[in-house]
Order: sequence, then C-alpha cells, then structure tokens
Amino acid sequence: MNISVFGLGYVGVVTIAYLTSRNHNVVGVDVNSLKVKMLNEGICPIVEKDVPEMLKDAKDKGLISATVDAAEAIGKTELSIICVGTPSEPNGNLDTKYLKNACEEAGKSIRDKVSPHIFVFRSTMLPGTMRNIVIPILESSSGKKQNEGFYVVFNPEFLRESTAVFDFYNPPKTVVGSDSEEIAQKVLSLYEGLPGPMIKTKIEVAEMVKYVDNNFHALKITFANEIGHICKSIGLDSHEVMNIFMKDTKLNISTYYLKPGFAFGGSCLPKDLRAINYLARTLDLELPLLSSLLPSNHNQIQSAIKRIISQGKNKIGIAGFSFKEGTDDLRESPMIDIIEALIGKGYDLKLYDRNVYVAKLVGANKDYIEKHIPHISALMVDSLDEILEDRELIIIGNKDPEFIRIIEEARDDQMIFDLVRMGDKVYERANYEGICW
Repeated sequence: MNISVFGLGYVGVVTIAYLTSRNHNVVGVDVNSLKVKMLNEGICPIVEKDVPEMLKDAKDKGLISATVDAAEAIGKTELSIICVGTPSEPNGNLDTKYLKNACEEAGKSIRDKVSPHIFVFRSTMLPGTMRNIVIPILESSSGKKQNEGFYVVFNPEFLRESTAVFDFYNPPKTVVGSDSEEIAQKVLSLYEGLPGPMIKTKIEVAEMVKYVDNNFHALKITFANEIGHICKSIGLDSHEVMNIFMKDTKLNISTYYLKPGFAFGGSCLPKDLRAINYLARTLDLELPLLSSLLPSNHNQIQSAIKRIISQGKNKIGIAGFSFKEGTDDLRESPMIDIIEALIGKGYDLKLYDRNVYVAKLVGANKDYIEKHIPHISALMVDSLDEILEDRELIIIGNKDPEFIRIIEEARDDQMIFDLVRMGDKVYERANYEGICW
C-alpha cells in the first residue's frame, strides 16, 4: 500500500519503520525540513532502539521518502497516518494547533482528488476531538463530506519509548475507531498477523481508550510509590511487599474491580483504608492518592442519592442491599447510606434481599443494622414480586441473578436505576438508567 505519515516525531518515525518493514511504500511529511532531509537520507531523526537500522534498510529498498509538501504526499498515497503532537496547554487542555494545521493542509490536498482518501489519526486526543475539530476542518478545507470524499479513523498507539519496535510487533491490543466497517477492516489489515485482539469500535471510544491506559499506568505508579513510603517509614522492603502483592493474579493483577459501578463497601476495604491512612498520619506522611479513595467513594454514594431524588418518584423499591450478592453482610454497605438518606427524606420504601433476614442476623451484622437502620424490618418484603408490583422507581443494589427479572419484567411506567450493570450490558429502554453508563 502507498501510505503517507504526517509528523516525523517519535510516533511517526516508529510507524514509518514498521510500515516499511512490511514493504509498504511510505512518504513522510513534516514542516521541519531538517527532519525531511534526514529521512530522505535514511537517517533516523529520533533515538530509538532498532529504528535507525530499519530506516536504512527501507532507504536501500526504495520504500521511503519524505517531503514538506502535504499535497505531494497525499497525491502519491491512498492512506495518510497523522502523528502530529498534541502537547498540553497551561490549563491542562490539549494544544491542537499542530493537529488543526495538519488537517487544514490535508483537507486542501484532497480537494481535487477523485478517489476517497483515508485519514488515520494516531495523535492522542480527547474524546470528541475527531468529531468536533478534525472532521469539520477536513470537510471545510476539502469541500468534501466525511464517508463520501474521505474517511477518518482513530487508531491509538500504545508504544513505550526505548521499546517501541518491540511494542509495535507485540501489541496488547489493536484498536480502530471508525464509522465504516469496511474502512476499519482496511486499517486493521496493516497489522495483520500481530498478536493481541483486533478491536473495531466507535471513534469516541477509541479516543478514550488511550487516556484510560495512561491514567491507569499513572495510578499504578503513584499507588506503588505511596506504599513504598509507608514501607520505608516502618522498616519494610517495599519491593518484597509488592512482589508478594503481584503474585495474586486472580484479584490484584487482573481485570477484577475495573468495571465502573457503585461504591465499594463491606467489612474490609473501608476499614483497611482508614487504618492505613491513620498509620500514614502517625508517620507524618502525605499520601494524596490513598487519602483520596474514601472521599471519592463517598462522592459516588452522594451522586447516586442525587440522581435517585432527581427522578421525582416517591414509591421506591430497593433490590439488594447487602454490600454484594451472595452474602448477608450489611457492614458499610453503600446501599445502607442510600436507605438512610431516603428514609430521612420521607420516601416510601420497600426493601428486598433474599440473603438478609433480620431475625437471623447475629453479632456485628446485627449491631450494625440496629445502629444504622433500626426500622429495616418494617421496610423489608418477602419477595421481588412485591417490589415489581407497585414501585415507581426500582434500584438494583447488587448483582443477585434474581434481579435480572427487574430488567425483563418492569413496566414502562417503572423507572429502573441500575447500580451494578445487571446483565453486563446497556439496555435500550427509556425507563432504564445506569450509574456510570
């Protein structure tokens, strides 16, 4: 395939090295004439393992050239990959001036082109940037319409400096966001044979995925560093502690706990967070991440309460109020906070949880319920049918399999507020709302 790559920085040059290694003819484009000159001479303009040798090989095979003229590059190619920088502005927003300039030049360059051109964007950009900035500029500068005179695709990169070539050939996933199934498949063909899942999705989802990756990496580093400060202060080897932590790939290093939903609760997480933060204070340590977790969890509970109240329904049913399905443990269940708030505001409540029987509660669980919601027995009903019968709003509080009935059987005049993503999908019905989806 004949491909042009806009932006001869880190991502662009590594992309060129990869594409030419697969025998694609590539034209590099940049406003910096020195970078263009270097590439034309087969010289690598960045420092990255294996790339200089790959570019020299591409030059020897006649697969690589470079120019400052966008129109020349697009005229020779059928697909353009945009890798220009999107640095930060002082307020944290993205500086899109390079992106806008590239789109302006690219759009002008296809104005008189007969065949539809494909633009693949690898520049990191906030969700909505493609739809609100990139596509309008391409349309206005080209005089053509998306999905007619040209196509756009967002294809985020997941490269690490110093290991970029290895990462290119060993991606954990390949993501393509496009409005066209056919064009998405054509872009994916550039990566044919590489390991990892090939994912076709919406443009905005693909834009967001890159930020989720990088922010999670930052979260992990910060978490490990804060644990390290505690360990050092009490004379423990933080690496030994974390090496043991990482042995657990069932929960600790896994996909578990990574689906958006309601607040955490139970007898362990809140208690242990309070304890570790108390320890940090006694050691005069400031741990912004660990100290932010309980307030953030509280905000999730308050957000749910506000959204319940905003529905304007008085007769409310709660299905599931133990802190998770399959247990009768009510200690620090976030659902108890919701129940308390609604009782205090005078709502007509019915509560159902087949695992919670007040007469059978003993010990700490009984003490907890008597302290927080002593009138719970008067609010509880014996079956889900009683919730479905007359409630105006039904809240799903945990993932008991029985509660799928609410999704299937609720009437059109009954609002469903799902805190746990029952059935693990979005339901296309007007009376359904999820807390984070």
